[in-house]
Amino acid sequence: MSVVRDNAEPLAIVFEDDGLVPNSILPFLVYQGAVMLDPKQPEETIENLFETNNWGGTWRNGVYDHLHYRATVHEALGVARGHARVRFGGDQGQELEIQAGDVAILPAGTGHQCIKASDDFCVIALQLIACVFSQPLHTLPNDASGAIEPIQRLQDFSNLRTGDAVMNRLPVAAGRNKVERSHFAEML
Repeated sequence: MSVVRDNAEPLAIVFEDDGLVPNSILPFLVYQGAVMLDPKQPEETIENLFETNNWGGTWRNGVYDHLHYRATVHEALGVARGHARVRFGGDQGQELEIQAGDVAILPAGTGHQCIKASDDFCVIALQLIACVFSQPLHTLPNDASGAIEPIQRLQDFSNLRTGDAVMNRLPVAAGRNKVERSHFAEML
């Protein structure tokens, strides 16, 4: 039995480069209330979902309270407990409330920062693309220059072996607010 709600549709936003945070031409996705959590083990529910869709290498944490992004990997955040207000897309981005059962998919370069969180806030986080660990890049004016090339390289899905961590679907090209319906099992 799937833990993903049948009608799970993401909110898709394409954030522009704001001069400090490069963001991505790929859409940032947030699935609100997409995961039916086991109340006794919500962390394991999300970890198992991610692993089922070939997104392994998870860890448990919150979201940093300083603006940061990853230049060399895509990232997923599954909220297991609590709730938080998180700014996505950098200082010029958008603040969203995320809560237990929500999952956010952040293409490489997508800025994010926790503004406020409940005491029990816990996310299951992971990074995709060869499970390479990438230190967060702090958004100082000179930080973005070296991040552009790896981010652009990751916008080509020809080397990606799986879809997103929730529905196992690949995001479509920039500017569209839909997610491709076909599954990518044949690419595995």
